[in-house]
Amino acid sequence: MQVLMKNTFLKITSIVVIAGLLIWGTLKIVIATKTAVPDLEITTSVTSPEGNEALDTWLSTLESEGKFNGGVLLIKEGKPIFMSTYGYTDHTRTKRLTTQSSFRLASVSKQFTAMGIMLLEHKGLLDYDAPVTTYITSFPYDGVTVRHLLNMTSGIPDGYLQLAEKHKAELGTELSIQEAVTLLCEYPSKAAPANSWFNYSNSNYILLAGIIENVSGTSFENYMQEAIFDPLEMHNARVWNLLSVTKSFPNKTLGFEKQGDQYIPMYPTFIDGVSGDGGVFASIEDFVIWDAAWYGNGTTLLPQEKIQEAFKAPTLTNNTLSEYGFGWSLQGDVMQHPGGWLAARTFIYRNTASKTCLVLLDNSANNWHFVSIQEKLIKTIESL
Repeated sequence: MQVLMKNTFLKITSIVVIAGLLIWGTLKIVIATKTAVPDLEITTSVTSPEGNEALDTWLSTLESEGKFNGGVLLIKEGKPIFMSTYGYTDHTRTKRLTTQSSFRLASVSKQFTAMGIMLLEHKGLLDYDAPVTTYITSFPYDGVTVRHLLNMTSGIPDGYLQLAEKHKAELGTELSIQEAVTLLCEYPSKAAPANSWFNYSNSNYILLAGIIENVSGTSFENYMQEAIFDPLEMHNARVWNLLSVTKSFPNKTLGFEKQGDQYIPMYPTFIDGVSGDGGVFASIEDFVIWDAAWYGNGTTLLPQEKIQEAFKAPTLTNNTLSEYGFGWSLQGDVMQHPGGWLAARTFIYRNTASKTCLVLLDNSANNWHFVSIQEKLIKTIESL
């Protein structure tokens, strides 16, 4: 059997970086004039005190040069071997980040949405292979199942941003999940046949959030808190958007970008009442728990045979394999996902063979250095 989309991860990366440069319908063209990220030179294992110090020095230098503002986590066999933050929580640059600071995850949120669906399936409240019309009666696309949404093989294009902009006047000040679902159902776009190809589309995961609300009978925000974050004791994790009932969120970071000599906040936009494709915030410390939960270590949410469903490469109708599971880009033993929205630049990388994990979070619109930092840290974690 052939494997389709060897460059799935690279394509997703390019999508989220471009999305991060979108400012409500206008593509911001920026010319990169900054210097490159220096090589990370660690002469001993990063698990050693000397290796930890070398990595810390490298990241501190990147912060001082304006190339990184965020957190880094390296895990080996369930234990954090490096966990630190660099920079500030917002544009005022008065409060330093900590390992409990909660970052906007952007598209890294999708694996949490997928887990929400998996928990409903485990309880018998949902069937992966049931038509989406079972849970969203107005859904207009034929032959699309919940599994197709999870695997990004529904054929539905990523058009909700354009729909939201077009109908903004009639929708009010903030777009909700259910309003986004209604837009996608009332104004369907031309779609490819279900399961014919992989197409990264945020619409899939907005629809999944709508399904979670319809099946659970509560808001996506409440469901995720009660089903995932509270049981796992991920104390700094939550769904947060413009429609959140509880506005208090003491550890939440605010994204910003540097323009000349000024630091400018990047506030949520009209569409940031929507979650599912994004909307989750979490800290570096929370990801220690999250990584362990997938192995069944500590508190776990699902039995291992159920968890493995997330990491199955789907077979398309032409008998090729796609490389997107349930909220994860898949490459052999490696599962990963990038994210980018507003000022957030995020990345998670897990290797189940070596039991390693890398989490990289940044809230400073770091378009030009983030991927380079990410690549150098992948090499570091893969050397363990």
